[in-house]
Amino acid sequence: MTTVGGWFDALTPAPPEGLRVRLSALLEPFAHLPVQQVPEACLDAGVQLLDALLASGSTSRTTALDLLAVDALVTYAFQAAADEPALMNARAARALARIAALPGSLGA
Repeated sequence: MTTVGGWFDALTPAPPEGLRVRLSALLEPFAHLPVQQVPEACLDAGVQLLDALLASGSTSRTTALDLLAVDALVTYAFQAAADEPALMNARAARALARIAALPGSLGA
């Protein structure tokens, strides 16, 4: 696997089918990037989706799959980032700052 898309396709265990389809769509804009960019691609996709969800104010059950997708993307970002433990603290701080700055975040 040499690309973000190849990395996602090779995940074991694969996410459940409905979530896999949603994640694949969210990662499509990043699929061509080199595999080394998986942590950033997953975090970017997750933050973009969370931003849209928070901005919409939707709290209905229809957003459940998207909330699961955000969780999965952030989890995958840090799973992939674990290959570079020396960068983990800096990545976590940047991720926290990005998420905290989103519209509708608690305390905003």
